[in-house]
Amino acid sequence: MADNKKTQVTDINRSMYDFRYEEKEEDFYRIQDGLTEEIVLKLSEEKGDPEWMKEFRLNSLKIYNELRVPNWGPDISGLNMDNIATYVRSKSKMQAKWEDVPEDIKDTFEKLGIPEAERTSLAGVGAQYDSELVYHNVQKEVSKQGVVYLGFEEALKSPEWEPMIKEYFMTLVKPRDHKFAALHGAVWSGGSFVYVPKGVKLSFPLQSYFRLNAKGAGQFEHTLIIVDEDADLHFIEGCSAPKYNVANLHAGCVELFVKKGAHLRYSTIENWSKNMYNLNTKRARVEEGATIEWVSGSFGSHISYLYPESDLVGKKARAEFTGVTFAGQGQNLDTGAKMVHLAENTSSVITTKSISKGGGISTYRSAVYIDKKAKGSKASVSCQSLMLDSQSRSDTIPAMTVLTDDADVGHEAKIGRISSDAIFYLMSRGISEEEARAMIVSGFASPVSKELPLEYAVEMNNLIRLEMKGTL
Repeated sequence: MADNKKTQVTDINRSMYDFRYEEKEEDFYRIQDGLTEEIVLKLSEEKGDPEWMKEFRLNSLKIYNELRVPNWGPDISGLNMDNIATYVRSKSKMQAKWEDVPEDIKDTFEKLGIPEAERTSLAGVGAQYDSELVYHNVQKEVSKQGVVYLGFEEALKSPEWEPMIKEYFMTLVKPRDHKFAALHGAVWSGGSFVYVPKGVKLSFPLQSYFRLNAKGAGQFEHTLIIVDEDADLHFIEGCSAPKYNVANLHAGCVELFVKKGAHLRYSTIENWSKNMYNLNTKRARVEEGATIEWVSGSFGSHISYLYPESDLVGKKARAEFTGVTFAGQGQNLDTGAKMVHLAENTSSVITTKSISKGGGISTYRSAVYIDKKAKGSKASVSCQSLMLDSQSRSDTIPAMTVLTDDADVGHEAKIGRISSDAIFYLMSRGISEEEARAMIVSGFASPVSKELPLEYAVEMNNLIRLEMKGTL
């Protein structure tokens, strides 16, 4: 089982992927820390919520106060909601042109590569800074195809899209699912809304980037994506935060609806700082003949609970999850995936790689459920762990529930270390020991990097090298 011993949050070295932003109090509006009905009502007023959303928030708050914190994973007792700001925003407004974004925020995102990514291969970009979108742009040819890509709050205020949001919002991830889903329902802020019409196949990705910059704050963005019948979309999510010596919280929510015959790839690169509690919830509903592909790289946070779920509700629905996790000093990352087979001839594949170094704890946790109605279904789980020293730890906790005899289910797990022979071979070719180790780890993580667009694969390999050096 994962070690529940509380780990001290320590400061870490500065690097190009984890830098300080000199926060100025006059640049921000901040609702008081903690969570009360008064705070939720103030947030709802700030957002200009319709009445049904205000009531949804208040009901979620009630559920939040009823539910207990999970006690089966890493210890999160160091997270005190009384010290977390549930809403922080820059006083600048959202811009559609990058040159109009304030210079301090622009500098932050330029260091993260957002403008360059947009110029190269992305069909649309949204950038969220703390609790608000600060930049959003969609290429004209994407809009001409009828694709809708809006900030979630903008879509909620649109007479055209509010009914769809009301129909789908938090129907996959319900407030009663767990305490932090209820928290999200009460204080969500920002995020993305995407609708891809029937038969539309986007050849370039859409992207959202989330930056939590305020000290002692939470980020609660909501992503809702609906890919209609026979449509195709690749959506990329990037996350980062600077280092502080107090706890920050990320409790976002992702709901994906993949209609009949559609295809969605959802890629994530998370580079949270090591004072972050990452308690994110992601779920997809996959209809007949449709496919969801999850590609996930996790390189930060003090503690993570992250298990994307795929509900295969239609015949021949498919789901694939490919993920890599790197747990360094002071990190306890509990990650994996969940596959739920509810129809005939559905299939799922889970492939994960975890790396632990410097006393980091990496736990793979998964669940595969095959209903009695899901005859002819197939499920495959493969998890491999690489420990880089004797202080680190890696655990595998798979769970499988199969309620039909007509199913093909397999699981394999492997834990190993870097081969000294491989290190010797690379060093004999003139490569330093440090670089040789980084090359081997990058190769170990290649199932994820090869599934990403080039600039994100490069970023992921850079993150691995920084983790290997202990500078991230």
